[in-house]
Amino acid sequence: MILGFDVGGTNARALLVDPATGEIVDRDRESSAGTGPVLLETLVRMIDRMTRHNQCEIKSIGLGVAGLAHRSGVIYYSPNLPDLVEYPLGTELADRVGLPVTVMNDATAGTWAEAKLGAGRGSDDFMLITLGTGIGSGFVCGGQLINGHNGFAGESGHMVVDANGPTHHTGQRGPWEYYASGTALGGLGKSQATIGLFPSALTLAGSVAAITGFTVAEALKLGDKEAERIFDGFCRQVATGLANLVMIFDPERIVLGGGLTDIGAPLRDGTQQWLNRLVLGGEHRPTVEVVMAQLGDDAGALGAALWSIETAD
Repeated sequence: MILGFDVGGTNARALLVDPATGEIVDRDRESSAGTGPVLLETLVRMIDRMTRHNQCEIKSIGLGVAGLAHRSGVIYYSPNLPDLVEYPLGTELADRVGLPVTVMNDATAGTWAEAKLGAGRGSDDFMLITLGTGIGSGFVCGGQLINGHNGFAGESGHMVVDANGPTHHTGQRGPWEYYASGTALGGLGKSQATIGLFPSALTLAGSVAAITGFTVAEALKLGDKEAERIFDGFCRQVATGLANLVMIFDPERIVLGGGLTDIGAPLRDGTQQWLNRLVLGGEHRPTVEVVMAQLGDDAGALGAALWSIETAD
């Protein structure tokens, strides 16, 4: 068996996986809160629990971690896990459990899962873009997962699309995720409701503070014209970043993942329409298809597990 973790700002999710089939055999979850040593103990406890419960031997472990997860196993930087900065989580875990441990970014891990078992199958050139609290991404080019020299490839949510834009919580001005994440969609709804241009959001959410991206999506489903206007502008922001990436990577397919994929077809179709308009030479080049991810919340841990045996071979 192989074991994969997806370590986010709130929870550490674990999946026990059959390497021959990719089948998920067992799953577990605990809080990821605390310092590096505290999280280490959490992971060790989860490994022990799953090993005993399934009476199995684990061949390798993969860690998908939000942020700059270095190949060496050190978490160089993570805005969602500030207590892990510069902590050698991978090497410490390997020493504790006596097993090979591979560390990678969580979105990159999710990309590999979609490549092997999800919406990326059949394509040697695609990218996964996760739209949630922020934006994550991963790339498969020529059938190969792109990790970069350090393992930091795929942080496209932090590429600047407006150098004179507002300051993001990372300190950057105008990064893509400021405009095109789930947080951004909720912010658009709040700002429009505040100035009286989105009254249905107040009815649905009860207050401006309670409005989220899913409030906008709910109003959209009800046929609200203001929601349609807001959502169309949001899809344009998503497509602006995608068009930049298309010009760099020339993918066959774009897979949209993350929490906002619950919106479904309106997100896919709106993004596709704007992408076709914004990408250079769009009317003359083959269409880059936009599809929805298939593996949901399991993708990060599943991909980390599968990548752990790729690196061991």
